[in-house]
Amino acid sequence: MCAQGLRALGPGVGCAAGHRFDLARQGHLTLAAGAKAPGDTPAMVAARERFLGAGHYDAVAAAVAALAAPARFVVDVGGGTGHYLAAVLEATGAHGVVVDASTAALKRAARCHPRAAAVGADVWRGLPFADACADLVTTVFAPRGVAEVARVLRPGGRWIVVTPLPEHLEQVRGPLGMVGVEERKADRLHADLAAFEAVTERELRVRRSFGREDLRALVLMGPSAHHVETADLDARLAAVADPAEVTVAVRLTVVRRP
Repeated sequence: MCAQGLRALGPGVGCAAGHRFDLARQGHLTLAAGAKAPGDTPAMVAARERFLGAGHYDAVAAAVAALAAPARFVVDVGGGTGHYLAAVLEATGAHGVVVDASTAALKRAARCHPRAAAVGADVWRGLPFADACADLVTTVFAPRGVAEVARVLRPGGRWIVVTPLPEHLEQVRGPLGMVGVEERKADRLHADLAAFEAVTERELRVRRSFGREDLRALVLMGPSAHHVETADLDARLAAVADPAEVTVAVRLTVVRRP
């Protein structure tokens, strides 16, 4: 990106330097190519829609929404299909944008809520927003991109970060060969956010009953999808209780830009 301001140009946007970006038929806008990390595949996005559509993380979305007000403009970094942004916009009356590198996710995010937009970009290469434009940034199970978040937040703007606790999905992570929760994750989170003012931090724990198809979608919607073979996953699923009682456990950290 050349970092110049954009204005509406027909079915898309453009800048004074002559760069133009057309709105996709599905409603999203892609402003950057060559993301540092590849976006989720269509299969991963479909699995995520099945899993989230079953309500298993609704308590997480509700907790984020409860912390969101007041806000007029929200940026959801790594927001995927817009599941969490939709809850925030419904609770606050704000407008918001999902930023994600996955085209498959953006197609769904573009219609997640009437006041939501979806933009394809990579937080590591720069968020396509003006300085100090956002009242709220949310990052739920996604890369943080601290410097860019600090840039787009207005002074006094808040950032809600959701990360897994050590016991998150503990009953099934090992049996299903899922990627584990990083050790010292909380320490790294707090180091990343050291330049911000602490507002609040809370922990959420709920128990959910996951059927085998829920568990299959859980594995296939995240990074574990890159490390599991279908036959191995089928064998692992057959060895797990159906349904399985699983702990959903997350940390919600809220900080403010000074």
